[in-house]
Formats: sequence, C-alpha cells, structure tokens
Amino acid sequence: MKKLFYLLLVVSFIACNNESETPKETVAAKPPVPMLPAMNLQNEKGQIVSLNQFKGKKVFVNLWATWCPPCREEMPGIKKLAAAVDSSKVEFVMLSLDEQFATAQNFAEKTGLGLPIYAPASALPSLFQTPGIPVTYIFNEEGELIFRRNQSDNYDQPKFVEMLGGKSTL
Repeated sequence: MKKLFYLLLVVSFIACNNESETPKETVAAKPPVPMLPAMNLQNEKGQIVSLNQFKGKKVFVNLWATWCPPCREEMPGIKKLAAAVDSSKVEFVMLSLDEQFATAQNFAEKTGLGLPIYAPASALPSLFQTPGIPVTYIFNEEGELIFRRNQSDNYDQPKFVEMLGGKSTL
C-alpha cells in the first residue's frame, strides 16, 4: 500500500509540473512602422538621387508647392529649424509638387529659401500620396517614420529641434 501511495504521489508531482500545461505569455504584435520609402528625386542640378541614400541621418521631408499659401507660410520656420540643427545629421528634403520644377527653383532663389529642393523623379510612394499639402514627415536614422503633420506648422520650435537631435536655441 505504501508503494502505491508513493507511486501516486510521484505521478501527481510530475503531472503538476508538466510544462506543456503551463500557459505561455503572449506578446501582442506591434503594427509595422512606416519606413522611408524608396523613391527617386531630381535635385536642383538635374541629378537623380535616391531618397534612401539619406538613411543614417534623420530625414525631414516636406511636400509643398509654390501655389500653396500654407506651404509658403511655413517655409521661414523650416529654414530656421534647418539652421538650428546639425546638417551632418539631418537631411532636409523639400519635395516640390509644382508641375514645372523650374517654378519651384525660381521661388527658392527669389525668396532665399536656402534649403535643398527636389522634384519627384519617380511616382510618389503610397506614404506620400495625400489629398492636400503641405505634409511633413520626419524619419529617424533607421528610416522609421517618427512624425507626420498633414497641415502647415510652425517648425521653429524647440520640440522640433529636439526631435531632430539638436539643442534648442529657438
């Protein structure tokens, strides 16, 4: 009888410690983070460059056009922001959606914009397809989207300098 008791005790102990019956901890999957899209751009010199070549830096992308009053209004703030951050660590991509790139180039020259402007040299990726402008995107060094604004904003603010890794002097 003692042997039967010990046998049942051992079997019960083994059964209670069976790992396959222990509930596993589940981790909720994070939604995918939008990434810096692959896209070709034409720079002011007429050269074709890839947006992906800026990976490794923070990338500030602004979709704008000369015919868009809110776009023109936010340009001075973007210019001040660019002056307040380390240009070796942040790339500004002012992506003109004007029908003629020369119109954007003339605007930049007349207003003293001082920021690199580009025109799409390939189709806009789905992330950049938007019903209205201005739209601003900020990507981190790994190419992950960390900020998006679907309207104009005042970018000469400390929060944007800090977002781009600079020390606020604004």
